[in-house]
Formats: sequence, structure tokens, C-alpha cells
Amino acid sequence: MNKQLSVGLAVLALAASLTACGGGSGTTPTTAAPATTTASPATTASESAMATATETAVVDLKTASSSAGNIVVDGKGMSVYYFTKDVKDSGKSNCIGDCLVAWPPVITTNDTPKVEGVTGKVGTITTADGKKQVTVDGMPVYLWEKDKAPGDVTGQGVGNVWYLVAPDGTMIK
Repeated sequence: MNKQLSVGLAVLALAASLTACGGGSGTTPTTAAPATTTASPATTASESAMATATETAVVDLKTASSSAGNIVVDGKGMSVYYFTKDVKDSGKSNCIGDCLVAWPPVITTNDTPKVEGVTGKVGTITTADGKKQVTVDGMPVYLWEKDKAPGDVTGQGVGNVWYLVAPDGTMIK
């Protein structure tokens, strides 16, 4: 039993020693190297993130073909909807509280939303939390939480108040 305990302690001591050595030699190069290595990848990652953000921000709305015809979609291809309880050119959304959970607004970071193929007048209103919600022909636009992939149009006609947006800004009923 003493022999097993001695062997066990020796293995433990060896493991501790190797861990200490690994940590010691890893620490010195890691401190020196990351300054160079981390700076370059961080810049690259930052540039990549900016490029992605720029690419995302480049197109806020575009058009796509769907089972309901040609519709407006967001930059990721998700279907965009009107809420008939909103009032055109009122500068506000009537979708509040739980409504916004199910129907999140299409948000932009651009003062002037970027569009491809949308001929309706595109603008923004300010949401209650200070973000810029995209509008088409003076009506705020939204996404539907149950649309899971580009091309889904499961929000069409929900509650007889949610309808897809046509590229010219008309409501598809």
C-alpha cells in the first residue's frame, strides 16, 4: 500500500511539475506573442466585423419572389409585413409590448435605408427605445417571429391585420 501511495504521489508530483513547466514556458511566449498575434487577428476580426456590418447595412430592404408573389424582404431575405393598425405617415408604430415580441420591427442603422428593387418610398421612424424602424410608404414594417427561413410567409393574414409588403409599397391582401 505504501508502494502504491508512493507511486501515486510521484505521478501527482510529475503531473504538477509538467503543468508548472507547461504554464511557465507557455506564459512567456504567450505574453510576448499575443501583442503581435492578437493585434493582427483582432484588427482582422474587427475589419471583418465592420465589413459584415457594412454588408448587412448596405441593403435594409430588397425584393424576393415568394408563394404570394414578389414581396419586400429584409437584408437577410426574411419577409416584411405591414400592421393595419398603424396609421400611414403618423411617425409611430401601434405595435407595442407583446406585439413587438411576435412582430419585431425592421431596424436600420442608416439615416436613409438602403434598398434594392423596392420602389415604394422608404424612410424611418424612431422607436420607443430610440432605434430607427424602417417604413415603406409611411408605414412601419415588421418581421414575424414564426418565419424561420427566407421565403417563409407564415405571417400573411395573421389576425386579419398583418400583410406582406409589395415592392411598390402596396399591401398584399
